[in-house]
Amino acid sequence: MVQFKPLLALILFSSCLIIIPFTSAKSTEVHYCNKKANYPVKVSGIEINPYPISRGKNTTFSIAASTEEPISGGKLTVDVTYFIFHVYSEDHNLCSETSCPVSAGDFVVSHSQELPGITPPGSYTLKMTMVDANKKQLTCITFDFSIGFVAPESLADA
Repeated sequence: MVQFKPLLALILFSSCLIIIPFTSAKSTEVHYCNKKANYPVKVSGIEINPYPISRGKNTTFSIAASTEEPISGGKLTVDVTYFIFHVYSEDHNLCSETSCPVSAGDFVVSHSQELPGITPPGSYTLKMTMVDANKKQLTCITFDFSIGFVAPESLADA
């Protein structure tokens, strides 16, 4: 029986490594669309919760940013590619994703969305452009995310 204790500990540890990523949030690396541009809005990070994203489940993207100038309003444009194929585009009123007017300093843009059950699993790239009420570009970022192959419910049923 003593020989099974290390094996049991290894199985439990491995199970945690498999299950935890399906229920956790993830901060992801952000890239500016134009590395030489001096955007008025600086993005410091993105959190995706839950991560990896599951089809048919609500996912929240929280983008931490800062600005030196107040922002009275504007628009967010989101474009999504799957490998090299453009698969989705949408526009949002900035004030529906954060409190307006945005004061100088730190702020968060947060958007929740449920992906359809037919969304293919794999790697995606999201490009987000923010413009002010006068259509001046405030920032443009890209980041990668994944949609999981296994839904968390199927792990709970196992």
